Amino acid sequence: MKKFVLILAAICLVFSACGTKEKEKQPVTISIWHVYGAQTDSPLNDLIGEFNETVGKEKGIRVEVTMVSNNKNIHKDILAASNNEPGAPEFPDIFVAYPSTVMAMADENILVDYRDCFSEEEIEKFIPSFVEDGEVEGRLVCLPVAKSTELLFVNKTAFDRFSESTGAKIEDLYTWEGLYETAAAYAEWTDLQTPETQNDGKTLFVHDFHFNYFQVGTESLGGDFFENEKIAFDETFENVWKPYAKACLSGGVWLYGGYATEPLRTGESIVSVASSASVLYFSDEVIYPDNTSEKIEMIVRPVPVFENGTNLVMQRGAGMCTVKSTPEREAAAVEFLKWLVSPEINTRFTVSTGYMPVTEEAFSDYLPKAIENLTEPMYVELYKAYIETQEKYDFYSAPKFDAYLEIETTFEDEIRRYLYNGRNEFIEGEKTPELLEEAIKENYILFKDFM
Repeated sequence: MKKFVLILAAICLVFSACGTKEKEKQPVTISIWHVYGAQTDSPLNDLIGEFNETVGKEKGIRVEVTMVSNNKNIHKDILAASNNEPGAPEFPDIFVAYPSTVMAMADENILVDYRDCFSEEEIEKFIPSFVEDGEVEGRLVCLPVAKSTELLFVNKTAFDRFSESTGAKIEDLYTWEGLYETAAAYAEWTDLQTPETQNDGKTLFVHDFHFNYFQVGTESLGGDFFENEKIAFDETFENVWKPYAKACLSGGVWLYGGYATEPLRTGESIVSVASSASVLYFSDEVIYPDNTSEKIEMIVRPVPVFENGTNLVMQRGAGMCTVKSTPEREAAAVEFLKWLVSPEINTRFTVSTGYMPVTEEAFSDYLPKAIENLTEPMYVELYKAYIETQEKYDFYSAPKFDAYLEIETTFEDEIRRYLYNGRNEFIEGEKTPELLEEAIKENYILFKDFM
């Protein structure tokens, strides 16, 4: 009997050991939805593969990409899952989202608060405003992993021709006052190139985000853009309006839809303020309407500021949210995210996607070295502008309230419409300075009353 018990114990021990080994072979698998690239061609997918083969393999974690899409689609699917809609997908462990998505969820408390997972020392390594942007109701639910901002893009080749004829300087574009004066002068100059055709001047400048110009501009001048979750339309707002409206009514600002990359690609405009991430869509070649083309030099600078304002710029870019599940899966998700935001890895990731890293150390120690290895001139320009922006500007975090997105959308559409119509009315008249001032005031009142 003793021999039988010993044999049985040995067999159990063997099977138990095999079970342990089998368990060790099964990593904790977590899923992720993100927006960085395509399903088959994504810098983040490549890094996830690297994580799985190194740190993940060592710690028994495997990250699986189950969706690569855009923010709009992820927002829709997350809300469908949150509301238990028929046919809705299951939540992934990690997904990319803006705080607005979190605020629209049926229960935002299903998300991990990263302050419970990161030490204060770890949190302090991030750019403070990036952390602030990811907070909802005092909880850090959108972890910054890659950020963008707004930058100034200039077709220097075309601007140099304008400069040689008029004496305009690139430096004139570095303040809003100078940029708008230059835009009006450019519209007049290009109109004079074809004296046989009246009012065919070109726009110098395209702004992708008129709403951000007003919001950040008002705040940079010490005003409050919002009051009780509505646009204040105070004296500071009006000061931001005047140079902008003057340039718009004079024909120097692009007021059509679409993104800035398109009019710059066709030569309809030569200067823009756009998301830094849009560098992926800018080209070093202009194809004109007559099908001729020209290679150009594109330079990138920090966003313009008001002469009497602070250096303030909008921050852009979503964060990564982790869904509460089991302690093992939550820990695995946080382990991966900590790896992704470590300075060396985060710099590699962001440089490969045209974004900014998210920690002070990555900016100061790793990004300058990464720039040395860049071969495309536009990307060198981009990252130099990023570094200057991080050193000299404060990043603005937009307020978080339910009506924000609706206000932004209405503002963007209507301000272009009002000033486009105002422009058409103005050019049909005598175009005197007095009539221009009247048009600036009249359109301000019309737009204010509408909003």
